[in-house]
Amino acid sequence: QVQLVESGGGLVQPGGSLRLSCAASGVTLDRYAIGWFRQAPGKEREGVSCISSSDGTTYYADSVKGRFTISRDNGKNTMYLQMDSLKPEDTAVYYCNKDPPNSAYWGQGTQVTVSS
Repeated sequence: QVQLVESGGGLVQPGGSLRLSCAASGVTLDRYAIGWFRQAPGKEREGVSCISSSDGTTYYADSVKGRFTISRDNGKNTMYLQMDSLKPEDTAVYYCNKDPPNSAYWGQGTQVTVSS
């Protein structure tokens, strides 16, 4: 059974930082392109960032480019999202998944709230 467990979210002031983690079981992440997605209240889920399986090429949505950094540790079967210079509009539930996502792999996500 595949499980993707996100962690590391929380409440942070604008300009602050958080590091999200995505721990996988039942699937070997290094075989796939993987990514972070987020869903803000009243909005559809959107892609934030992804990283390839082959050469580590990364992609970032324009809204987070220069502020977020995606990485993966294949030995730990874990993916990370370093989020710096956070803005209130980054408030959302963040999820990890394959890219493109597999509907069966969505986890509970981790809440990120950016507020003063």
